[in-house]
Amino acid sequence: QVQLVESGGGLVQAGDSLRLSCAASGRTFVYYSVAWFRQAPGEERDIVAYLNRNDESTTYTDAVQGRFTISMDNAKNTVYLQMNDLKPEDTAVYYCAVLYTPPYRSGRYSSKASDYSYWGQGTQVTVSS
Repeated sequence: QVQLVESGGGLVQAGDSLRLSCAASGRTFVYYSVAWFRQAPGEERDIVAYLNRNDESTTYTDAVQGRFTISMDNAKNTVYLQMNDLKPEDTAVYYCAVLYTPPYRSGRYSSKASDYSYWGQGTQVTVSS
């Protein structure tokens, strides 16, 4: 079992920056890679960024490429999402989630929310114009 707790959301203006944190706990966390998803009202939950813990490769959706950065502090079991140059269309609830990537599936990637095993409670990000 893995527990995830997000923090760092808030209300900002367009062009501002925010850093979201996702604190993970659970002995099996070492077998999971991490993603950030977001969900706006009336919309589906979409992947924003993904980090594969086995090779530290990262993947971003086109809408945030060059503005957002996902990273992990292994010593703290914490995953971050640095968000720069925020836009009103970035407004959403942001969730961290984990994908099972043991050594025999080290290259696994998925953008499907249903493939992710554990989720945090979400943190609201609101960007005003």
